[in-house]
Formats: sequence, structure tokens, C-alpha cells
Amino acid sequence: MFSLVAEIMRENLETEYIGDEIHPGETVEEKISLSERFGLWVSFYPFDQDHYLAIARYWIEQLGVSIDDTALMEREALQWALARGSRSGRVAWHFARDYAGRAMLKARSPKRRK
Repeated sequence: MFSLVAEIMRENLETEYIGDEIHPGETVEEKISLSERFGLWVSFYPFDQDHYLAIARYWIEQLGVSIDDTALMEREALQWALARGSRSGRVAWHFARDYAGRAMLKARSPKRRK
């Protein structure tokens, strides 16, 4: 879960302890009441594998790179996501940029002669 209102550690310094009760400072109370009043929570859920791969494929194509070996690209995309612990649109975008960059470098490099 992600809250739109940031919590700052120094706000906890305003906390008063009276017996066993805790009375948070006014700033913390205002933030909590804001959250309760509007009840706005933004959640980012991970994609399933097919959706993640479709997004990675989309971004690679948008970057103007053709995919020569789809199975290899998908394997690399899944390894990329696994290494980052997430299958999200942002991870797919980062993978696509890396993939496109490597493809463009490979296309520009001179062929080695034997």
C-alpha cells in the first residue's frame, strides 16, 4: 500500500507519554484524519507473466527494435524481472531500454573477420 501523505520520523518526537497512553502530536493526527476522511489509497499490483511480457514486447517495438528471437527475449525479460523481484510496467520499461540498447550496439559494431 502507498499513502499520499508522507510520514516523517521527526514527527514522532512530538509524542507525549502519559502513563500507558500515547498522545501523538497534532501533525500526525492531522495526517491520519486526512487519510480517514478521503480514504484514498493507491496500490500497484504486479502483472501476471503474460501481461508483463506483452508490455516488454510493446516497449521494445516502440523503441524501434525488432525482436529476432522471441523465446530468447522472453527468457531475458523474465530473468530481468526475477532479478528485480517484480513484474511491473516500470520493470518492463527498464528491460526494454536495456534490450534495445544492446540490440542497437550489436547492430553498430563492425563484423569481425576471421
